[in-house]
Amino acid sequence: MTEITPNNAPHIVSAKDFRLDTDYAAWLSEIKRRYHSAQIKAAVKVNTEKLAFNWSVGRDLVMRKAEETWGSGVVEQLSFDLQEAFPNDRGFSTTNLWAMKKWYLFFSSSDAIEKLHQVGGELQQANIQQIMKLHQFGGDIDFPLVLSLVPWRHQVNIITKCKSVDEAVFYLRECILGGWSRQTLDNSLRANLYKTHGNAITNFSEYLPEVQCRMAQEITKDNYDFGFVTVPVDYKEEQLEAALEHNITRFLLELGTGFAFIGRQKELIVGGRSRRIDMLFYHVRLKAYVVVELKVKPFDPAYAGKLNYYVNAVDELLKGDDDNPTIGLLICSGKDETDVRWAFKGIQTPMGVASYDNVRVASPTGLLPSAEELQARVRMVEEEFGKSGD
Repeated sequence: MTEITPNNAPHIVSAKDFRLDTDYAAWLSEIKRRYHSAQIKAAVKVNTEKLAFNWSVGRDLVMRKAEETWGSGVVEQLSFDLQEAFPNDRGFSTTNLWAMKKWYLFFSSSDAIEKLHQVGGELQQANIQQIMKLHQFGGDIDFPLVLSLVPWRHQVNIITKCKSVDEAVFYLRECILGGWSRQTLDNSLRANLYKTHGNAITNFSEYLPEVQCRMAQEITKDNYDFGFVTVPVDYKEEQLEAALEHNITRFLLELGTGFAFIGRQKELIVGGRSRRIDMLFYHVRLKAYVVVELKVKPFDPAYAGKLNYYVNAVDELLKGDDDNPTIGLLICSGKDETDVRWAFKGIQTPMGVASYDNVRVASPTGLLPSAEELQARVRMVEEEFGKSGD
């Protein structure tokens, strides 16, 4: 057996008849790994149990008609009694108990349960390895386990600010897939991401299977906010591309969850000639390349033909056997829906058209005098002042 060195040897206390070797070190490492895994599983289980408990309390308040049975002050009294019984737990405030009731009411309808089931199916397709089904907790209390994948405070924010189950489920899905922090969630809620997400004009329903169509539609927006980039007056496409690449982290956030940046001006060799795509991405959930073409002018039907060419080229040259069909996304300064729909006729590649706004335009340097010009003007004023004083 190979003797291990002091650098990788575990700390050994005095023991009788013990031989330290690489087999022991490997065994010890494996035990540590298993324990770490058990810690993670235990934390997930504890979180699931706590959320299931919150669900059960919300259900009790609804099903027992607590306010009718014990009076309008029942929640305040229940909060007092639970805090007295569990003084070290801060989860029994009156506000939190009311949130439990609202949470249960929000997601316990048959319509909400069905939508949560759909999210579970999507997560399974995205290879997220948690059990996505209704699970029995506490006898007859059905708790949608998909809710256990989102922290409690996230969910309180969602049910407080969302006006519909569809909107709430959208943010739940994004929190799970994107691993959103509460700050990211708050920013997305304030930006009303739900309203703009998935509304690009597309032909996905005609050329993609149902599941892929739904996912592809969800990853596109009607309008993209480019307020994080600054470009010159009368900027050109390459200047907008460069600004987006320079702010690629922010651009990826604006595109949404799952986009991976492949490159700008991605070169493809077709028939011995070089062709370049404005920006190329890969979407992890969709398992497909996404060709993004940028136009600083409003949509023109000719743009659809060029995008169609690039999508086909990527399918032929880059797409792997396990990849889904490449989709194209044209982002231009404006669009007319009729123009887009007519331009799509006869095109059989999946593509969409969106707009952008809020680009910041830098002050043109020509309007500002240089240091030399300022000094010359000061000298002229001084000379004029000297003459007038004579």
